[in-house]
Amino acid sequence: MTKRILFVFTSANRTLTGASTGWYLPEAAHPYYILAPHFTIEFASPEGPNPPVDEYSVETFPDDIPKFLEDPLVKKKLETAQKLSEVKADDYDAVFYVGGHGPVLDLAVDPINIQLGSAFYRAGKVVSAVCHGPAALVGVTDGSGKSIFAGKPSTGFSNVEEEQIGKVKDLPFLLEDKISSLGGKYEKAAEPWGAKVVVAGNLITGQNPASAHPIGEAILQALQK
Repeated sequence: MTKRILFVFTSANRTLTGASTGWYLPEAAHPYYILAPHFTIEFASPEGPNPPVDEYSVETFPDDIPKFLEDPLVKKKLETAQKLSEVKADDYDAVFYVGGHGPVLDLAVDPINIQLGSAFYRAGKVVSAVCHGPAALVGVTDGSGKSIFAGKPSTGFSNVEEEQIGKVKDLPFLLEDKISSLGGKYEKAAEPWGAKVVVAGNLITGQNPASAHPIGEAILQALQK
């Protein structure tokens, strides 16, 4: 039977300063096209249909507009995205959290998401996230109630990258600091904006937009085992 992956998007469209945000286009598009030929992919967000895309990412990655945003199947998946409250981990083999600043604002503290992510992880299923996506996992715990980051290597958007784009004041916390505070062994690429993917058992994390393609490859590899 074809394996199933749940792509989780943010529903947040404003940062703490009121700036526009949402999910980051290439961080959905690039993994999607690596995984879609092999697996069934469904979309979900806290509020369900039409999760907001980060407009800056659309302007910055115009090549992904026709490939992803204008793809009829993708459009339908976005328009019919499920609410997280309607989703069960039992129905999927993996979960993937799309980046963008949004997850830091809503998914990080959403009790339904925390419960869902924990169910995926405790069942030994692939739990993956890129860029700010790992923020959705900061409340997720293993069977003993410990953070899934504790004692493990992982990555996510770095403090330096956040400072370079001037977004520190837009967020309730910096992801690198948060992972470290949870006992995680935070890792990053040698240079800001370099690709970095870390696989630690069933937890797979990517650092930034450049990591969106390689994390897709890592999820593919994990699910083909």
